[in-house]
Amino acid sequence: MAGGKSTPKKDKKTKVAGGESVQVGKILIRGVDSYKAGKNVRGRGTLYAVADGKVYFTRKKAARGGIKTYINILPE
Repeated sequence: MAGGKSTPKKDKKTKVAGGESVQVGKILIRGVDSYKAGKNVRGRGTLYAVADGKVYFTRKKAARGGIKTYINILPE
């Protein structure tokens, strides 16, 4: 476990839902590799908003038959 503690860390997850309004700098996802940065989103391990707007998700085919999920922001 992290730091010798007996419980696992719980902060690695999706912080927002689709259709939710966000402001610049808001953390969208932390520590989850299954999501990739899309439009108006930056970061690698921690994805954050670079524009005000609403969150939406898209899925696209990737190499070798996989599917990638992108998190995007539609500016208001």
